[in-house]
Amino acid sequence: MTIAVYAGSFDPVTAGHMSVVRQAARLFRHVVVVVAINPDKQTLLSAEERVALLREAVAHHPNVTVAFTQGLIVDFARDIGASVLLRGVRGATDAQFETTLAQNNRALAPELSTLFLPAEAHLAEVSSSGLKARVARGEDVSAFCPPAVAAKLQERLAPTLRSSP
Repeated sequence: MTIAVYAGSFDPVTAGHMSVVRQAARLFRHVVVVVAINPDKQTLLSAEERVALLREAVAHHPNVTVAFTQGLIVDFARDIGASVLLRGVRGATDAQFETTLAQNNRALAPELSTLFLPAEAHLAEVSSSGLKARVARGEDVSAFCPPAVAAKLQERLAPTLRSSP
């Protein structure tokens, strides 16, 4: 059974991320979406909140589970017997960054293959930071993320909106 790992910070999960998950769920028997902690990133949501939101978003995919790690993704993948690392790409800038990351991962774990999956074209400009910025401006983000994510962002960022002049 091929296990694929799709890792990211998912702060928060977007419709673009979910596009990648849907594709992966069709391609692999088991997909593990991993909330990875990057100590250099300042996040809005806690790891627990991100895991919970992802679990809700993938609940209708019986072959997709959600996990969490603070370590290297290649170590996590080895530990669960995965053979594929999945990376989502939105465009050329992502592709360049992701290629470098894939090469680094190959150097650390040559037994793991990296597969790039593009999000649907209309989601190419959707990013987690973009979602947060839109909510902070009072914009509706329901077309760009799962409903629970839109609600969580509104809850978390609404005090900012109310305190603005």
